[in-house]
Amino acid sequence: MLRGGSERSRRFRRNASTTQEEISSWVEKARVSRLQHLEEQASTTIRKAVEAASGEPIAFPCALIAGDVIMLELMHRLGYLTSGAIKVLFIDTFHLFPETLDFLADVEQRYGFKAQVFNAAGCNTKDDYDEMYGADLWKEDIEEYDKICKVEPFSRALRTVGAVTMFNGRRRDHGKERAHLEIIEEAAVAGGMIKVQPLVYWEFRDIFDFAERESVKLHPLHDDGYPSLGDAKDTVRVDRDKWFEYAGERSGRFVGLVNKDGSAKSECGIHVDGAIRDAERDLWETDKGSHVKLWEAPRVIEALEGTNDDNSTLLVVYAPWCKYCQAMEDAFEDLAATPPANVTVAKLRGDAVRDFVEEKLMTKSFPSIYFINNVGEYVRYESETRTPEAISAWVAEQNLE
Repeated sequence: MLRGGSERSRRFRRNASTTQEEISSWVEKARVSRLQHLEEQASTTIRKAVEAASGEPIAFPCALIAGDVIMLELMHRLGYLTSGAIKVLFIDTFHLFPETLDFLADVEQRYGFKAQVFNAAGCNTKDDYDEMYGADLWKEDIEEYDKICKVEPFSRALRTVGAVTMFNGRRRDHGKERAHLEIIEEAAVAGGMIKVQPLVYWEFRDIFDFAERESVKLHPLHDDGYPSLGDAKDTVRVDRDKWFEYAGERSGRFVGLVNKDGSAKSECGIHVDGAIRDAERDLWETDKGSHVKLWEAPRVIEALEGTNDDNSTLLVVYAPWCKYCQAMEDAFEDLAATPPANVTVAKLRGDAVRDFVEEKLMTKSFPSIYFINNVGEYVRYESETRTPEAISAWVAEQNLE
């Protein structure tokens, strides 16, 4: 009986060994088949989305993380980068790794396209940014930093190209915030932008398996221990054995940063619910009944030349994404509803005509409030108290004629 038991045991071990070899083979074949399927699915999604756009502008905001580079590879194979069918957008926060900008130049040359680069409004260099917003803004108010350096430039980039379709590299394995993403998201409102996530069902390991199989060159800092690349100020190295855990790709991002509610930061700000909508929302919307008049640059010139009308003007130069402009929206609306006698209350979107407001009104900051009398003389409101009472009292003091 013991002998029989030992024999069965030996047979079991042999079968187990054989089964393990078969299992390893099955797993490898399944991974190969899976990767082939994922590649075909992603390429088909890109192609169908481009065809469905029927020549309308398509944007790909690219951060050069591993998945984004795979998308560039697939788009290149379909001929959409060299043809310009897909516009590549790049947000330079002025806080990126230097290697990221070098890598951008590399992929531009490799795939035959030129990315459109966007920065914080009114800034061409890091020195410009530091002077306008402060080098430590991200430490003082991370949400405002996100809005100025990421959300607003992102929104402006999409508006600039007039995108009706946007490709992005979000995936379900990024974390719980993205766990239920679908490959295509319909526009939230009629006429809105469609979001396409061709890699939504890929895992981070698939990205590297594909890159290895196809010899796709990824960001050089992956070899230095970084699973994902964002701002250098809050991106750290991660042990490679943790890269392929659930949400492992982003485990080295936003380190040490917390949201206002005290929770750990896990999103860059762009994909937070409502962020783009808030950045795109105008202030004092005339089609929604605002009493604040919408002025463009030519109308301001008329006022400055004293040829506008017999009224004086109370003009706010603003940017809709500016938190200080947002904070005064209700107060300025109340003032416009019951304005001082013979005063027209108007707005000029300054971030859209920066050169104009700098030349004509000598300002780079928002909000800037001006009283322009009926002969074109003007004075700037210098107080940070922007209540209807304070502004009305200031207007009453003006006697520029």
